Amino acid sequence: MRFLLILTLCLLALPAGVQAAQIYNEKVAKAEAYLKNLTTAKADFIQRSSMGGMLSGQFYLDRPGKLRFEYNEVEDFIVADGFFIYFYDSELGEQTNAPIGQTLADFLLREDLTLRGDMSVREVFQRGGFTHLVVVQTADPEAGSVELIFSNIPYRLYKWRVTDPQGEVTEIELKNMQTDVALRGSLFGYIDPKHGKGHINE
Repeated sequence: MRFLLILTLCLLALPAGVQAAQIYNEKVAKAEAYLKNLTTAKADFIQRSSMGGMLSGQFYLDRPGKLRFEYNEVEDFIVADGFFIYFYDSELGEQTNAPIGQTLADFLLREDLTLRGDMSVREVFQRGGFTHLVVVQTADPEAGSVELIFSNIPYRLYKWRVTDPQGEVTEIELKNMQTDVALRGSLFGYIDPKHGKGHINE
């Protein structure tokens, strides 16, 4: 009788676990499909940091490979041209750059976007009317993470939070987002503001 009771409890517990795994996989697949279909977009954004700073500006996306952040309060900008991502610091009058593949932006900008393989979803949870996915590099999960936050109705990318290896958090909230829009190619070229020189990869 005791073994029958244990077996019954195990059988009752199994569907809940299977159901939880199925819901988890469905949420990951839904987010992945949404991001794959997000080809061009533009939006206003608010950037907040865990250090207390807040900036605003405009965000542009042209997948695969290209994005741009322009700020209202400062002349800084970030641009990815399909190969490199450039960070322009107006206070210093200098830019730094890195291959896109060496940054956390890579998984969003790559043509074969996936939340599996070299990227892993470490956590999925619901909070209010939003779905949260925490994404890390599979080989080095301590190298930082990106928390993607989707509104459920309508389903869209609402914000993301980047946590660096030191634990500092930068949050980008998107507002007034438009998708499938025509964007001029010059948005995604690095142009030196001081000299008007640079390059654009078409």
